Order: sequence, then structure tokens, then C-alpha cells
Amino acid sequence: MSKNCDFIAGAIVGGLVGAVVGILFAPKSGKETREDLGCKTDELLAKAKEEYEVAAAKSKKTYETAMERLKHLEKKFREKADDAGEKLEELTEQGKETLQEGKGRLKRAIEAGVDAFKEEQGKP
Repeated sequence: MSKNCDFIAGAIVGGLVGAVVGILFAPKSGKETREDLGCKTDELLAKAKEEYEVAAAKSKKTYETAMERLKHLEKKFREKADDAGEKLEELTEQGKETLQEGKGRLKRAIEAGVDAFKEEQGKP
């Protein structure tokens, strides 16, 4: 974008300087010189407008492409976040089940230990 602006500025300045120098050194009357200056000015303004429109169109296209890419990336990110949330819920559920199983085994082991202790205490 900066190169386009530099080019446009250079083209305008160069065109103006060339037109002024050419007209000032041309062997014409003042009226003809003013008419030539007016024509050259109109030509340069038209050229500058055309270059501006081209640069604006390129900028708009670049902006639209960047926005499309960002929307695509946002969609992918949301999908990944949703997948991660589902996986987290699944792992949490598995953890709860494993914890319950562990608690049940520990409870049975304690009960078996207590029963064995009572059995040993009851022996002569």
C-alpha cells in the first residue's frame, strides 16, 4: 500500500514539474500557455484519480480477503474450542466413574479388613 502511495505521489509531482517546465519554456503566448496548463492539470487530475481508484480497489480486495480469512479462522477456533469442551466433559465423567470405583473398592477392602479382624478376634 505504501509503495502505491509513493508511486502516485511521485507520478503527480513528476507530472506537475514536467508540465510546468515544458510549458514555461515553450514559445507560446500567455493565453495558449494558460490553456495548456489547464489541460495538463485536468489530465494529471484524471490520472491521479484513476491511480487512486486502482489503489483503493486493491486495498478493498486485500481487506475483504483478510476478513474472510479471519472469519474462517474464527470458525475453526470455535470448532476446536467446542471439541475441547466435549473432551473435557468426557474426561471429567470418566474421572468421576474411576473415583466411584476406587471408593467402592476401598470400602469393600476396609469392610473385608474389619471382618477379618473381627474373625481373628473371635478365635480362641
